[in-house]
Parts: sequence; C-alpha cells; structure tokens
Amino acid sequence: METKATKALKGNYCNSITQYSRFITREVNVGGVLMGGNNPIRIQSMTTTDTMDTEGSVAQSIRMIDAGCEYVRITAPSMKEAQNLLEIKKGLAAKGYTTPLVADIHFTPNAAELAAKIVEKVRVNPGNYADKKKFEEINYTPEAYQIELARIKKKFAPLVEICKANGTAMRIGTNHGSLSDRIMSWYGDTPKGMVESAMEFIRICHSMDYHQLVISMKSSNTQVMVQAYRLLVQTMVAEGMNYPLHLGVTEAGDGEDGRIKSAVGIGTLLEDGLGDTIRVSLTEEPEFEIPVAQALAQRYENRKQVMAADVEEPDFEIPEGYSPFEYNKRASAELNTFIGGHQVPRVILDLSDQNLKDVGILAAAGYNYSPILDKYNMGDQSIDFAYLGDELPSFEFPGNLKQLYNYKTWQNLSSKTNCHPLYNLKEYLVAAEKDIALNLVRVSNHDLDSDDFAALPFDKTLVFVLETTQECGMADQRAFFFKLMNAGIDTPVIIKRSYVFDENENLAEKELKAQLYAATDLGALLLGGLGDGVWLDAPQVSTKFRVSTSFGILQATRSRISKAEYISCPSCGRTLFDLQETTQMIRSRTDHLKGIKIGIMGCIVNGPGEMADADYGYVGTGPGKITLYRGKEVVKKNVSSDNALNEMIDIIKVDGNWIEKEEVN
Repeated sequence: METKATKALKGNYCNSITQYSRFITREVNVGGVLMGGNNPIRIQSMTTTDTMDTEGSVAQSIRMIDAGCEYVRITAPSMKEAQNLLEIKKGLAAKGYTTPLVADIHFTPNAAELAAKIVEKVRVNPGNYADKKKFEEINYTPEAYQIELARIKKKFAPLVEICKANGTAMRIGTNHGSLSDRIMSWYGDTPKGMVESAMEFIRICHSMDYHQLVISMKSSNTQVMVQAYRLLVQTMVAEGMNYPLHLGVTEAGDGEDGRIKSAVGIGTLLEDGLGDTIRVSLTEEPEFEIPVAQALAQRYENRKQVMAADVEEPDFEIPEGYSPFEYNKRASAELNTFIGGHQVPRVILDLSDQNLKDVGILAAAGYNYSPILDKYNMGDQSIDFAYLGDELPSFEFPGNLKQLYNYKTWQNLSSKTNCHPLYNLKEYLVAAEKDIALNLVRVSNHDLDSDDFAALPFDKTLVFVLETTQECGMADQRAFFFKLMNAGIDTPVIIKRSYVFDENENLAEKELKAQLYAATDLGALLLGGLGDGVWLDAPQVSTKFRVSTSFGILQATRSRISKAEYISCPSCGRTLFDLQETTQMIRSRTDHLKGIKIGIMGCIVNGPGEMADADYGYVGTGPGKITLYRGKEVVKKNVSSDNALNEMIDIIKVDGNWIEKEEVN
C-alpha cells in the first residue's frame, strides 16, 4: 500500500528511498559542458587569487582544470573584476583551455550584467543581490511582501534578459548565512526560508521563459543543508520544475574535518539520487578539492541505475513522525545508561587483528597508558567498545572501555567484568548463557523477514549490530530502521559498515575512500536521527584513522561533539587575509575548546549570517583589520589582525567558555 508519507518521499524529493535512482533534471548548457539530465555529475571549484591578477588567476585555473575541474568559478565583486574576466578568459584560451568560467556575484547587479556577456555562467546569491542586509525584523503584510517581490523583479530582470540573449547559464545560490531581512522576517532562519529565497528568483526566471538555471542550498550545518535541498526539490516538483542542483557544504573547513563534513552533506544527497554538479569547499588550494569531489561522484557512475518508472514499491510504510525535512531522533531504549535513549552514539573499534600484548595499541583508540601512574588517560575521542573477536589481551583494559568478544569465546572467559558477547542471530536464539547487561546481535535488513527474527526474545539487554552487503547499503539499512519503527521495536542499533578497497590503490587513496564512503553511509543515517552507535570496519586503514573518522562523522552530523569546530570558508579573490594560515593559527590556540564553533571568514559576504551557526566569528573587514563576532552580534570592529586572536580569546574568557590547555591535558 502506498501511504501519504510514501508518496511525499517517493514522488516529491527523490525517486526511491530503498534503491539508487538518479532524479533526472532539466539539461543545462554551460559553455558546451552539459549538466543535468543524464550527464555525469560535474566537478567544479573556485579560484582564490585576486581576480585583477590575470596571470595568477590563469595559472591557478589551469592547475584546477588539469586536476579535473569542469567549471572554474571566479569572484567578481565589482565592475573592474567583471571586466577582467575577459582577460582571464583570453589568457586561458591562449594556452588552449576552453573550460567554462563562472562569475561569482553578490552585491553588484551591474557587475553580474557585465559578466553575463563575458563568461558562460553567473552565480547570484538571492540573499544579497537585490537586498542590503541590516538584520532588521520587518513585519510585512501580504500586500507589502508582494510589493517587495515586484521590486526584486525590476532589479533582477535585466540580468535574466542578458543571460537569455547571450546563452549564459545562471546559478541561483542560496546561502544559509546570508538570507535577506525579508526572508528572515517572513520565514525565519529555516530550510523553508532558504528554499523560498531561491524560489523568488526562480519564479521570476520561469515567468520570463528563461530556464538555463542551476540551484544550490548551501549551509555549513549539514542537517540544514540536506533538509533545504530536499525541500527545494519537493517545492520545484510541486510547481512543475526540475532544475539541476549544485551541491556543496559551505565553509566546511580544512583537512579531515572539511572532507568528512562535505561528504556527510553531499554524499547524503547523492544517495538520494540528487545532485548534478558538486564542489567540495575546503580551506586549501582549490586543486586539492578536485580529487575529493571526484571520489564522491565516481562512486555513483557505475552504480546500477534504476529509472524512476521502474522503481519498485517498498514493502513497508514510512514510519509515522519521520520526515526527511526535519531532524527527529529515533526513540530507542536506554540500556544501563550507556547506549540508546538520550546517550550519545557510541564508537566501536575492531582491535582483533592488533598485538594484544602491547598496551600501546590503545593509544590510537584514545587511551594513553602511564606506566608511572599505572593508569589510563582518556582523550576527547576515546572509543566506547573494543571488539576483540576471539583474542585475549595480556594486559588489563581501562575500566570504562567495554570489550566485545564472539559469543563462544566470551562464554569461556574466566572473568566477564566489562566484557560482553557478540552473537549472530541463530547463536542468540539457542545461547546457553547470556550477559546480564548487554547482548549484541549481528543482523541485516534481510533478517527482519526471517522466522529467526520473529522468534527473538526482546529485553533491555539487547543491542543490534546492523550490517549490510548491498550496493545501496545506506538505503538498505535505512529500510531496516523504518521497519523497526513501524513494529514499535526500540532496541538500540549500532550501524556497522565494512569496506575493502582495491589492493592496487595506495594508502592515501584507500584512506580518502574510507573517509568519504563512511561519512556518506553513516552520516546519512545519523542526519535522519537513526543509529545509537557506529562501527567503521576498514582493515586496510589504521585503527587511529578509523577512530578519527568515526568521531569526525559524529561531529559533522552534530550527533556527538568531541572537539572544537571551525566554520572556515575556502577563500576566493575577496579574501582579506591568508585563510589557511589564519585558520591554522586560530586552531593552534583554540582546538582544545570542546564544542566551541568558530567562524573564520575572509570577507563580509557570508560573514554575519554564517556567524549565526558559530559561537564566535573572526571576519576580515579590510587590509589588516578584523571584526569579531559573538554569534551574529558584532562585538569589536576593525581590530588589528596582529592582536585580533587575543581579543577573541578575551571575549571567550568573558563568556566563561575558556579553558586553559593544561586543564584539558
């Protein structure tokens, strides 16, 4: 039976929730490189050079293109930069490069209109293209709101006409951090507000018969980003539109954090079959973004494609109360105040292949042993369960690290204190002995329909370890959760994903795939409120890497905070300081502040709004000048960059949120 909830999921924001089926969008021509439709997922990035530096911009663009970038975006904050796009284009052509260029526009319609005559695509931000943000709350009547829309059309229509006349494509790119005062006053700081911000401009284009559009819904908060894109597709479908989507998590940060956060947001939507072009926004050189984006996109190139018309109906109903457009944690039983319920998701690590005679193996798991003090020191990323299989350690484990053994080995342990059994389904049904606290049982979605599962004796010691061997593993595991919810089963569930990579790949390639695939597969479920623990099984990468990745995924999904978070933009020609250097400087002084979110913005374009998702902000406002924020509130203006970090730390101290590193260590 197809329920109302199933229709909402299946028909309005994606083709299927149980199998991979790409949502087919309108094809858009960007300088001969087609996107949307049945074209490959396109890869793009953005230059970080000064747009007036023609030679530097050409050289960096070539590095990006050689790395695999298919669209090169360049900022054009004023008329002079817009005009110089022609020189950059000529410089690239002279060296044999014809890759389409995209002009990035924010506050200057005249620059957008000029750029649209030069480059193949322009990007406009509806939050500040026709509005100046003053953070004012305005009480509009419906009539006054319509007058505002008419004003916007008058300002925006000339650009649309120029794009039509020149065959120029356009990206309407909503940014969570720069919604207009009008949108904020009418819809609030919500995914709905983000969608309506874009729809105002989309409807104008639609009414003018201009359809070379690409749409994005970017946010540094992965939950908001995913919900906004899904709601956008639902809204477009309801209005007879299917414009292609550009996916990205804005200001994702650098290094491991940036890659994981990007994969959580982008990967979740790719699993839904959404996305026609992607950009991984890292606070690094732009050519380093390309391999990450390629690894995400290539995963879906060879995946068996199920066309929308051939999608099979799920054999279950979508649980009442579940929505892809908002976060709701699945209700699970809380066992011994350790797993499930209101507890944070737990992290499991396989140590069965390690030298269990060496106490040093626990350092990678977050437990450092001090021989002098004869005790363990825990870090912020200390695992909760160590799976030892059939192997016995020769040293005593820390008291708060639970050990998991295969059932038959556990049964023969001389001491079972802090040790718990892991069964397969049949073992659990016939087990002669069970643990009084926790019994973990390996299951799959397929098992739910078996007689063995029907015979399970449910009690408050049971925990499922959910596995999958399906190509569309995320959808397969999501279906398991939905069936549990429909059956009223509140047993806690640890999500386990196993990965084996080509032995011909080097370690860096295996680590990148492990990181991105796990962030996608585990992150997509956690963003939906599904899962009480994660188990990343990837024996070809180190235990330390698996631990760091697991905690990184929990951090990126806001499921479990274990470190400071840096909302750092990827730099562009507008940037007023060296973002990579500044980010590292700030990180070196503040990375011990667990749970603090610090926004590091090179300019004011998205700065104030992005501060809404940060606790403190460090924003460039002029050469050598920094403005400091507490949330969206400006605390100090035009502080010298030489002393700005100290001033920000003083603000954190005044708020009572500062801890000295010595106290943490």
